[in-house]
Amino acid sequence: MLLNDEQLPTVGDVHAPRLVHWTSLWPTRPDVLICFDLPSDRGYGTDLRWTLFAADPLPDASTIRHFRRRLNVLINEKLRMTFGQ
Repeated sequence: MLLNDEQLPTVGDVHAPRLVHWTSLWPTRPDVLICFDLPSDRGYGTDLRWTLFAADPLPDASTIRHFRRRLNVLINEKLRMTFGQ
């Protein structure tokens, strides 16, 4: 569930099968992008790493923590719940 200050992201750049960019969740910071790196399968599954990118001026430390926490909930927590963990 998105918060009042958030919007659904859209898929930006895609370099299948290893890289996907989402547009910003935050309309007040359209420069903030979420990048998903999907390294090649090493025989035991695919790792997922997401990185938050922001243009200058960078958000303050409190805002960055908020962004990271929200992404952790939306991506990691909700994903784990789909696997019953």
